[in-house]
Formats: sequence, structure tokens, C-alpha cells
Amino acid sequence: MINKFRPFSFSLKQRDKIAYKDIFLALLVWSTAFFVTGVFLWILFDIFWHGSRQISWAFLTGKTLDSGRTGGIAPILVSTLLLLGICLVVALPLGLGTAILLAEFTPTDHWFGRLIRFSLDILAGVPSIVFGLFGNAFFSIVLGLGFSLFSGGLTLACMVLPILIRSIEKGLRGVPNDYRLSAASLGLSRTATLTKLLLPAAVPSVVAGLILGIGRAMAETAALIYTSGNVYRMPESLFDSGRSLSLHIYDLSMNVPGGDDNAYASALVLVFLLLAIDTTAIWITEKLLREKIQN
Repeated sequence: MINKFRPFSFSLKQRDKIAYKDIFLALLVWSTAFFVTGVFLWILFDIFWHGSRQISWAFLTGKTLDSGRTGGIAPILVSTLLLLGICLVVALPLGLGTAILLAEFTPTDHWFGRLIRFSLDILAGVPSIVFGLFGNAFFSIVLGLGFSLFSGGLTLACMVLPILIRSIEKGLRGVPNDYRLSAASLGLSRTATLTKLLLPAAVPSVVAGLILGIGRAMAETAALIYTSGNVYRMPESLFDSGRSLSLHIYDLSMNVPGGDDNAYASALVLVFLLLAIDTTAIWITEKLLREKIQN
């Protein structure tokens, strides 16, 4: 009788061990999530606590004075948005076209596709200071753009492209192959299949890549020191030098005595600007997906 029920008792012990392991892993995952969330909320609260006292309409629309100790951040905001606009105008078409080439027109095991993917993965991990030196040597000196918003925006586009391309490519490859077969059976061209079926299905991946790219571009400092410059006057054209918000925060906190209050306020504006852009992108994505489901 003992030998008869021994396997049953052994299986119960195994189940208990598996249950304990599941509980331990669940606790580990949840504690990690709470820790990361707590650190983020603590940083956000600290920025809000010190920066909210400086936020006003005059601060958002006024000129930057006394190296940033006084005045507002209107020139900084304009330069930041112009840098981001140049970056997206250049990076989005190039990233979308390259991702389509890799996902739809290049076999997975082809040497060309593997070489491009390997190069993109390497570029995604390159330090930003290297991109800054490249941008200074190529855009500022070779192309003659000097320290300008053009140089900074093009350098940011080079930094964003690896993330954007890989995100869109993964999204396109994640679309079920039945979409392509159904489109081919209906006689649709590859262009129509891409625009009508594949790209709408990959919209979440495109938006995810954009959000990651925008976050990296707006938080960049090292690359912009060597390309867009550090001038805090209002830019009159894209060929003028300009200072981004992230670079302004760094300069106030590290190089300008008495600039901590405005640094906190500028950091708060940068956080809210990022949240506004990300929320808008997510809202547009959900709206497009709802319209697609309804149609």
C-alpha cells in the first residue's frame, strides 16, 4: 500500500514546490514593478515640488536672461520644437522606407538584411557623444551647416533611426501572413497591400518607435553641444544656433550658480511636454485602430 501511493505523494510535493516558485516569482515581479514606479513617482514629485513655484505664463513666454537665472524659456522651447521637427521630418520617411524594405522585400536569412539589422543594433547602442562628434564633423563642417538647428536635428535623426526602423520592422513582421495571402488572392498590388493592410496593422509598432525616438531626441544633451550649439537667443531660421531644453537644464544645474530653480522648472516643462506628445500619439493610435475595427 505504501509503494502504491508513493508516486501520488511525490507529485503533491512537486506541486507545492512549483506553487512556491510561482508565488516567489510573482512577488519578485510585483516588487520590481512597485520599486520602479516608486522611483519614477519620487523623481516626478521632486521635480514638481521644486519647479512648480517657478512656472508661470511669463516664464513660458519670456526671453532667457542672465544665462538662464532669470527670464523665461520661450527661445529654448522654440529651439527644442524645431530640433524635434527636423528630426522627425527626416527620420520618419527614411525609417519607414527602410523598415518596409527589410520586412517585405528582403528575406530574413539574406546577407544584406542581416548586415543592415546588425548595423542598426550596433548603432542603437552607440553613445550619444559619438553621434555628436560625427554630426559636428559631417553636418557642421563637411556640409557647412555650422552650429545650427539643422545640424542638431539631422544628428538627432541619425540617433533615432535605428530604434524607429527596428520597431516598425518588428511590427510589419508581426502582421499575420494571411493578410498578404488574402491580398494576393484578391489581386491587390504590393503597394495597396502595404498601405491598406500591413501599415494600418503595424500602427502600434510605428507609434511605439516614434515615442521611444522622441524620448531619446528630447532628452539628448551631449550630441547637441557639438551640433546645435548652446545659444539661448530666439532662432530666426533653421541655420541659427539654438539650445534645447535638456541642454538648458544641464547648463543651469552644472555651470550657472543660482540656476537650480529655473533648472527644476525647465525640467518640469520638459516632462509635461513629453507626456503631452506621448499621450497625443497614443490617442491617435487608438482612434485609428477603432476606425479600422468599425470599418
